[in-house]
Amino acid sequence: MEHYYALIMAGGGGTRLWPMSRQDMPKQLLPLVEDHSMFKVSVDRLSPLFAPEQIYVVTGRKYVDIMRAQTPEIPPQNFIVEPYGKNSGPAAALGLAVIQKRDPQATVVVLTADHHIQDKEKFRAVLTAGHEVAQQGYIVTLGISPSYPATGFGYIRQGDKLCDINGFSCYVSRGFTEKPNAVTATAFLASGDYSWNSGMFIWTAKQAMAEFARQQPDMHAGFVKLQAAVDTPEFEEWLDETWQQIKDISLDYAVMEGAEKIAVIPVDIGWNDVGSWASLYEVLKLDKFGNGFKGRQPERVSLDTRGTLVYSDKLTVTIGVQDIIVVETPDALLICHKDRAQDVKEVVNHLLTTKNYKYL
Repeated sequence: MEHYYALIMAGGGGTRLWPMSRQDMPKQLLPLVEDHSMFKVSVDRLSPLFAPEQIYVVTGRKYVDIMRAQTPEIPPQNFIVEPYGKNSGPAAALGLAVIQKRDPQATVVVLTADHHIQDKEKFRAVLTAGHEVAQQGYIVTLGISPSYPATGFGYIRQGDKLCDINGFSCYVSRGFTEKPNAVTATAFLASGDYSWNSGMFIWTAKQAMAEFARQQPDMHAGFVKLQAAVDTPEFEEWLDETWQQIKDISLDYAVMEGAEKIAVIPVDIGWNDVGSWASLYEVLKLDKFGNGFKGRQPERVSLDTRGTLVYSDKLTVTIGVQDIIVVETPDALLICHKDRAQDVKEVVNHLLTTKNYKYL
């Protein structure tokens, strides 16, 4: 597929994975699940569907040199550097604007650098199917078949079947619902009509920019102006000027929730957003007592320990505990119940409020 590109959004912070994930080394740069960083794994699983020249990365100035070193096969000009973080809406628009300028016929899949996908072959197959549907004028979303009534994900409702393609069923989308409460999420799961919103979208660059023009006209105008400077010495200066004027907004709120002609392909690919220590636990190989261990220290002692995650480079001993998370770094130690893993973000907020920046 000559005009097909992958745009990896790689600028997030991962605050719920503190103390491993820090401002200078966020979760996508860490080998949290596999032996390589989540970013490198995200790039590697695109092969052989995408050649390195077809892979683009949007990230921040702090991270671009590390990412280039981890993936030297990607051309340097395919790393698009945000002046500073302004959420996923402007990041996606920036990447799309650059790709469209270089290839007006481009179809683009928007991906993230910090998701775990178990079935990589099936993942590439659904990206191929999504590309075909996108040629029919649809914005294709990959919906994750829900395994429990999650309240931390957005949901996509599927309507009439659009087509069967490459072994996948594709449906017309009947809209998005942001993070429902437990009762609503349970009803969604029971109905069988809902998928989790994975945040992965496939669309032609032309259609994507048309949605920005319709829903975010000011943002679109800025990026159209910026396109004229792509691959010229003036690009960074124009980008800095454009970036100051656009609003901070997520891609979902910017265009996806109000987009026209959306299709959804529900798929089970062993997806996990690895958004917290509890979700990391879900994808680790566990012992017979349901314990997961990560770190460079091969020795560990766990007596009467169940359902516990230990991430440490030191010999860590646990006795008589259940459903606990222990994460050790050189300057910090986190101990919390697995049910409270989402609250780690509040620790980061506290450190910001108290100006303990050295721990961030």
